[in-house]
Amino acid sequence: MLPPSTAVEISTAGARLSTVVPGESRGANEDLELTNMDLAVKLHYIKGVYFFRRITATTTASGGGDQSPITVAGGISIDELKSPMFALLDRFFPAAGRIRRSDDGRPYIKCNDAGVRIVEAFCVELTVDECLAMGELGSSFHDRLCYKQVLGPDLGFSPLVFLQFTWFKCGGFSVGLSWGHILGDVVSASTFINVWAQIMAGHVPQKSLHVPSSIKLHDDDLQDFVANKPLSLKELDPVENYWSLPANNGQNMRTHSFRVSSKQLELLMSNTCDKKATNFSQFEILSAVIWKSLSRIRENSGSKIVTICCYKYPRGDGDGKIEILNNKNIVVSTIKTSFEADVSELAYLIANNRTIENDAIEEMVGRNNGKGDFSMYGTNLTFVNLEEVEIYGLEVKGEKPIFANYTVEGVGDEGLVLVLPGSPKMEEGDARTVTVFLPEYQVAHLENELKTKWDIA
Repeated sequence: MLPPSTAVEISTAGARLSTVVPGESRGANEDLELTNMDLAVKLHYIKGVYFFRRITATTTASGGGDQSPITVAGGISIDELKSPMFALLDRFFPAAGRIRRSDDGRPYIKCNDAGVRIVEAFCVELTVDECLAMGELGSSFHDRLCYKQVLGPDLGFSPLVFLQFTWFKCGGFSVGLSWGHILGDVVSASTFINVWAQIMAGHVPQKSLHVPSSIKLHDDDLQDFVANKPLSLKELDPVENYWSLPANNGQNMRTHSFRVSSKQLELLMSNTCDKKATNFSQFEILSAVIWKSLSRIRENSGSKIVTICCYKYPRGDGDGKIEILNNKNIVVSTIKTSFEADVSELAYLIANNRTIENDAIEEMVGRNNGKGDFSMYGTNLTFVNLEEVEIYGLEVKGEKPIFANYTVEGVGDEGLVLVLPGSPKMEEGDARTVTVFLPEYQVAHLENELKTKWDIA
């Protein structure tokens, strides 16, 4: 694996931009009111990238019925990728809208069919396998393969969603999603792109409106503690109409992904928690290990409070309808510890000692009628549980991605850790991908700590 200091940057060229709008016009008479939770995350952006090797494709040869290979990048044309988006945006119409402000200054989405932005790019220097073999891809992993997105300063003209298709020299390609978090959470974003692929395959889901506020959630018995004042949310100086988080106090931040095999997970759980491991999820164990490791790296000077973000998934209603675009299912909680805990004790705290902050966050954002500016990810060291998100549900012409990853842009100094499902094509069993966004020097130390102490690389 390449150390961070020698990371190779991905170079893309020849970018072309276009816009896709819903197939059926809605006019400009429909508005979407944003919740306080939507506005709490308006300065954060979700980035997802999916890698495919070259897809074998055929088409009817001119003048006959024989099937012959077609010469298009990746075995699929840009028209084939764009065409399903008309129907997709009929169902997810707020994604094609734009931000407006009401007379009192509160933001909302004007569902005006302005469209989502499509980016076509080419990486002529690398194959898909070479790209994935780098190990340390730095910030270019998402910045080059997912369009750099910030809402504003002209909010009324800023797309909420960008989709970037990047073709590699081997004929493989990637699909990069840039998604304004104000529109919905990671579950919403991954559902959006999975439904796009379903429509491409000819499976058109039934239409569905936004998730009603009375939606029934799985009973997790997640927590009995409720916060009065949120420790996970930081109020910022006004950013006006340029919705970007201020710079990280001059620190160079870096993204890095670790692949943890099912065998490594088993050893990790048995070595840290012995028989108690059966009481903890893989997310809880991995989060505890990284929390402990970063505490050592930071010489016990930080992370006495951490933020945990997980999801409550709505039960299916049995008729195949899709539920779309919201931040209602995020459960935000914090854990505070005043003692030097070992990994098993930290795992216990993550599993059983969380204080839910959703109501306190909504109350804090609502004080100024949603006109304030806030940071959530990275205010404390933040762990995000994406284990059950179907990021490998995307399928293009019968092929699933060989690797997929998500991160969040706009993260505070304390950093971010996301735990995602591992690639079924690259790992055996119940593997995990752990993606971190941390100060650069901490990434190097964490990589060494996980390798030498836990055999994770």
